[in-house]
Amino acid sequence: MSFLGPSSMEKISDPFCLPDSPVVVGYEKVADAEKRIKSGIVRTPCTRTRLSDKLGFDLYFKKEYTQFTGSFKDRGALYALLNLTNEERAKGVVTTSAGNHAQSLSHQGALLGVQVTVVMPRHAPLVKVNSCKDLKANIILHGERFDEAMLFAMNYGKQHKLLYINGYDHPDVIAGQGTTGIEIIEDVPDVDYVIVPVGGGGLAAGVCVAVKHHRPNVKIIAVESERCPSWTTAVNNGRPIPCEISRLGAKDSVADGLSVIEVGHNAFATANSLIDKVVRVSEDFITVAILKLLESEKAVVEGAGAAGFAAILSGQLPELNGKKVACILCGGNIDVNVLGRVIDRALMMEGRLCRFNCVISDNIGGLSQLLSTLAESGASVKDIVHDRMSLPSYVYKTCVRLTVETRDATHAVEMRRRLLEIYGKDLHWKTD
Repeated sequence: MSFLGPSSMEKISDPFCLPDSPVVVGYEKVADAEKRIKSGIVRTPCTRTRLSDKLGFDLYFKKEYTQFTGSFKDRGALYALLNLTNEERAKGVVTTSAGNHAQSLSHQGALLGVQVTVVMPRHAPLVKVNSCKDLKANIILHGERFDEAMLFAMNYGKQHKLLYINGYDHPDVIAGQGTTGIEIIEDVPDVDYVIVPVGGGGLAAGVCVAVKHHRPNVKIIAVESERCPSWTTAVNNGRPIPCEISRLGAKDSVADGLSVIEVGHNAFATANSLIDKVVRVSEDFITVAILKLLESEKAVVEGAGAAGFAAILSGQLPELNGKKVACILCGGNIDVNVLGRVIDRALMMEGRLCRFNCVISDNIGGLSQLLSTLAESGASVKDIVHDRMSLPSYVYKTCVRLTVETRDATHAVEMRRRLLEIYGKDLHWKTD
């Protein structure tokens, strides 16, 4: 099978996603999708969380991470494939995805006998790449960003005569994702707010159409990554255009599923007038949200999936107080290695994991005194390392580097105060 080089690639228009004539997806299409995909997806629960009492409002989590492939993408993928002609099914399809749409299209394609080729950015999470391989999809890793992978996929599709299915802007995909909104209204008919993550905009668009059709007064809050504010960029410019990603880069975001630098034209045309508020969330709040969902809900949720809850934790939504709120946890495909780093980072943010250096006496009793002080403070040493080489001028002193577990931020402050009383300028606190 031949591959395209950079010089042979041209910008190709997707006939289903044309900038100058976007499709506004109506409720009739969402309702049709709801009927046709019902037997091929999981009807995910939308249940009240015990965190509600602490938050001051009734919070319901729509648990899309419990779909077969771990995300809401199963819905749109199945509906799009069901609408293929016999000829299109026989040839197969191609798509671009950071992971979740790829898995869903691969899974549904395998069930329907449709060969799926997926082009993923090179930085796509390993768990998603391996999952697609297990689902017998043809996997191609190309480009550092989603848009680079998409350009390659469009050209690949033209070369091999494969239909391209946009994972967030194809009208069928948007309609399929909208079935999530129908289920929310059925399970929580008196809901006041629906919080939905937004990357390319397909989920937000579909949910807006479904929810506003049944309950026009329900407020829709879209949540995007601070590192890749593609929806806000579109709103500010009146149309979708590539956003300026942060200096850290969208590819390094824990919310990789939201790292789409230009929202879909159909999605924007469908949802722009229906979304009531857009908020941005930082990586810090997303990591804390992942940890809290793991602890309180026993839910393993990826960064994009936790974005809606992160917006709540960030304090940007005071209007939710006393209301009934549905928050979509849209995906759960996170690498185990990434999850470990996220947990440690979140624990540090909450003051439950502290790191510091301390210069102590290298004579008998020096280390014992430090450890006794920590024990008396109620802290637990997780890791300790001696570094004698960093103090060449002090033969009888050593630097120890510690990672310590504490109960909460208040406990951490008290422990630090006690250490400062004893070690003063020899104590060096780490914030990262």
